[in-house]
Amino acid sequence: MDAKTLKLLSNAREVVKKASLFMTKKVLLNDISGSRHLIDDGGFRRALYAFDIGQNDLSDAFSDNLSYMQVIERIPSILGEIRDAVKTIYENGGRNFWVHNTGPLGCLPQKLSLFNKDNRDLDPNGCLKSFNDAAKAFNDGLHTLCVEMRSELKNATIVYVDIYTIKYDLFANSTKYGFRNPLTSCCGYGGPPYNYNINVTCGRPGYQVCEEGTQYISWDGVHYSEAANVIIASKILSTHYSEPQLEFDYFCRF
Repeated sequence: MDAKTLKLLSNAREVVKKASLFMTKKVLLNDISGSRHLIDDGGFRRALYAFDIGQNDLSDAFSDNLSYMQVIERIPSILGEIRDAVKTIYENGGRNFWVHNTGPLGCLPQKLSLFNKDNRDLDPNGCLKSFNDAAKAFNDGLHTLCVEMRSELKNATIVYVDIYTIKYDLFANSTKYGFRNPLTSCCGYGGPPYNYNINVTCGRPGYQVCEEGTQYISWDGVHYSEAANVIIASKILSTHYSEPQLEFDYFCRF
């Protein structure tokens, strides 16, 4: 396994490490005198474990100048790490899992600023097609994994949420949502078309902030703005993008 592969898997493996660390803390809590007033085994069993993963793994791969096919070839290993994390929690009593797929990586101002050289890889909405195709390939694999784990993990509830569709709709129909600058970051440097400079990112000396943040989808070129997140959250809560379509209060009935 080469260095680039190891770096690519680092983010996914962090999930496994955190899952193991979390379960270690669970054991410690059970050993602490008076811990019954904190979280007992029933609390860990009823808890909702949320996964929002994929963007950093794919982003790191492209940043390492891996080709599209090289990125695609790494996806099964990333998914294997996610499976291990879910199973670690399941084996320690967790039964409720909320899994988000990854968003349209190719629509982020950061990626467009760094990788759009001649517009040949842009889709009709101005996003990097290869980056988004990689995200969709990852999401297809993640969806299949969730289906498999529902059958494999007895009495587990695994909800798969299509974040990609929710977020891409913001870019494809930006005016409908009141966004005037869908591919430009609010906080950054450089002005249109992306207002992103890797040497003057949001928070560094020289950065600038837009006057009307509600008109921007991207806050800093990587993260979404508050206005965009309000819409994203409302669509998640609608359950229209979830499989199965379970309301959040479902997890409070046990």
